Amino acid sequence: MKKRKIPMRKDLLTNTMQPKKELVRVVVDKDKNISVDPTGKKSGRGAYVSLEPDKIAEAQKNQVLEKSLGVKVSADFYDDLYAYVDHQKARKELFGDK
Repeated sequence: MKKRKIPMRKDLLTNTMQPKKELVRVVVDKDKNISVDPTGKKSGRGAYVSLEPDKIAEAQKNQVLEKSLGVKVSADFYDDLYAYVDHQKARKELFGDK
């Protein structure tokens, strides 16, 4: 049986290549609205971040998303992103890879 290719994306926070399933996409649309894209299919400029909650706090301190996406990112969005990443990491630990 043929092995399937695993899509890889560059993690903005750790600067490493990782499988797409292990990352979450943050997207900015044409109206400069920033949001989490769990499906990976929203239109707009996207950046991938890892599912590590401590890296999100570090990214907020260093303004990594602002530099990459070119928009002002509010503290509320970082709180939402932290909560989402924390939840996804907990799900992955409980249920494994699905």
